[in-house]
Amino acid sequence: MATAPRQQTAGVMAEPRIARIKQPKKVFVNSIDSYSSKYISKLLCECVLGAAGPEEEVEEDQNHSSAAAFQLVGTVSHPSEGDREYVLEEYFLLSREELLSKLMDCDVVLYNISQHAEQLEEALWAVSALHNEMEHFSGPKLFILISTVMTWACSKPVDPNRMLFSTYVVASGLQYGMGEQVFHYYFKNSWLGQEHEISIFGDGKNIIPTIHINDLASVVQNIIEHQPKPYYLIAVDGSNNTMEQIVKAVASELGSGKIQKKPVDEAYLVQDFSVTEIDSMLVNLRMEAVHIKKLLSVSWLCEFGLVENIELVVEEYRQTRRLLPIRLCVLGPPAVGKSTISKKICEHYKLHHITLKDTISETISQLKAAVKNAGPDAKDSAAEAQELLSSLKDAGEQNEGVLDEQLKVLKDKLMSNPCRNQGFVLDDFPKTYEQAKELFEVEEHDGASQTFYSRKISPEFVLYLDASDSFLMDRMINLPERLVQEHSYEPELFLKRLARYRENSTDEETVTNYFVEMDISPLYLEISSSDQPDCSLLMQKIVDTVGQPRNYGPSSREVEEEEERRKAEQRIRREIQERAEEEQKEAEEARSRAERWEEWIKSLEEVRQQEEEQLEALSVPMRSYLMEHVLPTLTQGLTECCRAHPQDPVDFLAEYLLKNNPFEYPQ
Repeated sequence: MATAPRQQTAGVMAEPRIARIKQPKKVFVNSIDSYSSKYISKLLCECVLGAAGPEEEVEEDQNHSSAAAFQLVGTVSHPSEGDREYVLEEYFLLSREELLSKLMDCDVVLYNISQHAEQLEEALWAVSALHNEMEHFSGPKLFILISTVMTWACSKPVDPNRMLFSTYVVASGLQYGMGEQVFHYYFKNSWLGQEHEISIFGDGKNIIPTIHINDLASVVQNIIEHQPKPYYLIAVDGSNNTMEQIVKAVASELGSGKIQKKPVDEAYLVQDFSVTEIDSMLVNLRMEAVHIKKLLSVSWLCEFGLVENIELVVEEYRQTRRLLPIRLCVLGPPAVGKSTISKKICEHYKLHHITLKDTISETISQLKAAVKNAGPDAKDSAAEAQELLSSLKDAGEQNEGVLDEQLKVLKDKLMSNPCRNQGFVLDDFPKTYEQAKELFEVEEHDGASQTFYSRKISPEFVLYLDASDSFLMDRMINLPERLVQEHSYEPELFLKRLARYRENSTDEETVTNYFVEMDISPLYLEISSSDQPDCSLLMQKIVDTVGQPRNYGPSSREVEEEEERRKAEQRIRREIQERAEEEQKEAEEARSRAERWEEWIKSLEEVRQQEEEQLEALSVPMRSYLMEHVLPTLTQGLTECCRAHPQDPVDFLAEYLLKNNPFEYPQ
């Protein structure tokens, strides 16, 4: 079995745990791919075989023992999903007979129903089935049921024969840590920062029993190793925090720190909450893990609760869910397109666009509001706000470069929770080595009052956009007047700024030097054509360097909106296609009708021509007859009629033709 990598806790590599057992134990865990069972299993996999004697023997043996103390097997809801190298065997959709066979082969059977109450029936079946098979045990077995603090008292021992088959019920507090489960709603909303106030449902005065998931795993490990006499154990830390204290701590560490209380009924409208989780967060129990503290040697990670260890828990949350900030600095000469590409990067990675000008303007507006709305009890804070406001205004009027007050405001902005959560793109700053050093080196103190410099806000990536002076001049000339006024790109001023930038780039100590000293290799991007800097090729180079986004994917609402948009686009495309097909069909039908009409006209013409030819052929004998026998007599008759001028020419002609008929008919 491959042992899982050592767990990261707040950025520090955890040491392997030494288990007080001599032989590896095979442990079954249900739903081993779920939040709670997964981290319990991971911690057990980190344990290595140790001595069963005093603490000194354990420490001495630590250097010589590396074999895994526990071999983990268990059921999964989705086979082969994710990286589960810590699992020896996975079982999916086993029958009861097959599952019992697997349980019989294990030394420890752990059923965790704290996250899966629906598996209580299976857990009861498992303990009863194992109890009935006790005579076939190859050795002692241990059955541990992890439940919640709300149901622990309902459980009963299965059998007094605990030498062969021991059963324990562990009543776990609400579990937290390693990415969060039940409290994830509060962590996520605070991290996103989309809600100015984080909601608490109810009055928030109820006391919530809690335990870090690693501490719960340590309790399980100790039960396996020591098998204490009490069979009902409460696994909670020593915090007794209220729901309001927990939410307030999370909101302060990740967000604005502001909360609002809402009626309990509104919690059922939140899609992220299940009914079980809502009930858990409304519980009001003051509990103490007396037996665990007295009888077990738990290596507590968060002995005094979530609020006391909020920084560590938040760091775990960030690391586990890969919610790591992306910090970029975009530099370059004026008019090269820094703001355009900065906004594109922010849009792609969902980062905060930071400029010195906007930050100072925002701060001035906030200070004005603070001074205006300050009450009689906030005279000191109002005076400080007024002093800073005056300093910023004076600095803006002096126009003598960037002053200390402005740098402090910008540094506070970069150290704010939104920038620490998602990250930022710092646009066109710093401009000098000294500004970079003053901005990014944050002075801090450790417990021994020793000063050191933190790199919390130093950029991970530095992008340098550059272009020739002629290109920049052409681009500046072709900019709209609105952008020229907004960015102070008047020709004379622009040339001074460009000259100053080129001069600063040749100094002995440049901004580039600072980043190189900080082991940050800048990415140089040359703008050498008329293409705008937001073209896909340029963005692709940046994405290849920075990597994939490190934030939450789209929310359920965004997914629904995207799905609706996709369906609408599909519907429009389908309608356009259907309309095109109909138009094509109509065109084909019209073309077919035209072709048929032309063929019909052609056939009619041919018939007419044939008829004319036939008539012509038939008329030849008749014309010959008329020319030979009729026309001469008729001509003579007409001539005589013209001479005689009869009163009735027709009768005259008819009588003439009768008299002069060339054919004689029998009388």
